[in-house]
Amino acid sequence: MTNMDNDTPVDDDALTPETVAAEADATEATPGENDEVAKLAEQLAALQQDLLYARAETQNVTRRKDKEIADAHAYAATKFARDILSVADNLGRALAAIGDEQRADEGFKPFVTGLEATERELMSVFERHGITRIAAIGLPLDPNQHQAMLEIPSDKEPGTIVQEMQAGYMMKDRLLRPAMVGVAKAG
Repeated sequence: MTNMDNDTPVDDDALTPETVAAEADATEATPGENDEVAKLAEQLAALQQDLLYARAETQNVTRRKDKEIADAHAYAATKFARDILSVADNLGRALAAIGDEQRADEGFKPFVTGLEATERELMSVFERHGITRIAAIGLPLDPNQHQAMLEIPSDKEPGTIVQEMQAGYMMKDRLLRPAMVGVAKAG
């Protein structure tokens, strides 16, 4: 930008309400011109304030967008992860249903070994994707991670988890599914 009178460069940052008012005071002007300069200085101050607010809002929108993109990448598989938890539950139930005599049977051993290897691989995949099992037994009930299904008479402190009906899982720092538990009953 240049000065209209002599084509010398003008620094835009130098145009502040204070400098405009100082220039107005330095020049001999009539009272009407001083009022006009004061109005222009007020308008300039208002526009500069609006510009600052617009820049701040733009930065906030950019930060929110970046966070939403990061969350979308981190948690894109959440729905799939919730669905696959039932597979892990059923695999665990199948392994729990195999008795000691079946495990000892030589004809049945390859089947058991295959199920155990499949469970290990599934847990490895969970670990790689930040899916972790929620600890429950022996801990106090945490309503953010556990869902109390029943109270069980016990010698443990009331509110302590004594039974786990269904495992709970977290994906990074988000709850995929709460652990369904039984807690110690008071008295």
